[in-house]
Amino acid sequence: MSRLLRVLGLAALCACPSICTVAAGIAAGPAGRLYAVAPDFVRTDLSGRPLRLDQFRGRVVLLNFWATWCSPCIEEIPTFSRWQRHFADGGLQIIGVSMDDGEGEVRRFVAKHDIAYPIIMGDAKLGELFGGIFGLPQSILIDARGRIVYRSIGERNIETLRSRIAGLIGIH
Repeated sequence: MSRLLRVLGLAALCACPSICTVAAGIAAGPAGRLYAVAPDFVRTDLSGRPLRLDQFRGRVVLLNFWATWCSPCIEEIPTFSRWQRHFADGGLQIIGVSMDDGEGEVRRFVAKHDIAYPIIMGDAKLGELFGGIFGLPQSILIDARGRIVYRSIGERNIETLRSRIAGLIGIH
């Protein structure tokens, strides 16, 4: 029952942008604070390769927490794939973190869509490393030195996020 309530609560947050949009500059709490070094983690991506956050030090990382049942999450994936293709040489790495319960649904979703970046499975433990995941989608932008420089929850102005990335990787 508590799992159902949590899913319904997250779905309600995804459906209401006015509740879940968080302005830049809001700290997440003890873990995953803005301007703190992002916590390292190791997960296996859906291709079976180990992925360690620290392996991308020197690159700008957009860590995107999402789920297959979250409409705003699904809407931004094509944009993120485009950015990964266009800005990878400039130093951008996007990592998708699926907060779905099982890999099966995520694998089916990925097979249907042309996602240009690695997808890993997330859980509450990984979310807690970043101060908790209280709504989806949630994006955490990490600079080349490994510091969290921006985070947002819910639907947002995608151009604001693009502008922040462009500033960090030096393109305009």
